[in-house]
Amino acid sequence: MAVTGWLESLRTAEKTALLQDGRRKVHYLFPDGKEMAEEYDEKMGELLVRKWRVKSALGALGQWQIEVGEPALPGAGSLGSEFIKEDNANPIFMRKDTKMSFQWRIRNLAYPKDVYSVCVDQKERCIVVRTTNKKYYKKFSIPDLDRYQLPLDESSLSFAHANCTLIISYQKPKEVLAAESELQKELKKVKLAHSNDGDCKTQ
Repeated sequence: MAVTGWLESLRTAEKTALLQDGRRKVHYLFPDGKEMAEEYDEKMGELLVRKWRVKSALGALGQWQIEVGEPALPGAGSLGSEFIKEDNANPIFMRKDTKMSFQWRIRNLAYPKDVYSVCVDQKERCIVVRTTNKKYYKKFSIPDLDRYQLPLDESSLSFAHANCTLIISYQKPKEVLAAESELQKELKKVKLAHSNDGDCKTQ
């Protein structure tokens, strides 16, 4: 039920599509004013970027919040960024999905694999990463499973460690794979705007 509910909201949202630099870029505008922008690899169909933007109470557009893809450069586009910079050695958390899995990468974690514990917290509906040396701790949710109202399954979770990067994978449930396949069919129907168009026409 919830799977079809989210899929239906994507179908009914106003959509604009653009093909640029080998990426299919899709902009969604929902009835409540929320915006979502996605970028797909045109050849593979893999999701590269997903970000959200909501209007403030006064109607001003907020900053884009990245859900999938490379995090924005610290301080990019903000005043005073030359004074406040994140340490390059700090862990960098990002989500980078594959066709079959939700996947997260945490860079700048040099400890060996056996130091890490990665598990599902059913009560809080999130994944918890911690180290036995108590040097790193993080909790994060899987928004896709929340939107589809699907349970978290510990057996779908795995992790690896290489080149100072912890790679956490969560196998996509069959309901999500089916919904993503349906969405791809839907997006193929959206007429592409040209990249030099100043104004994209919505569907």
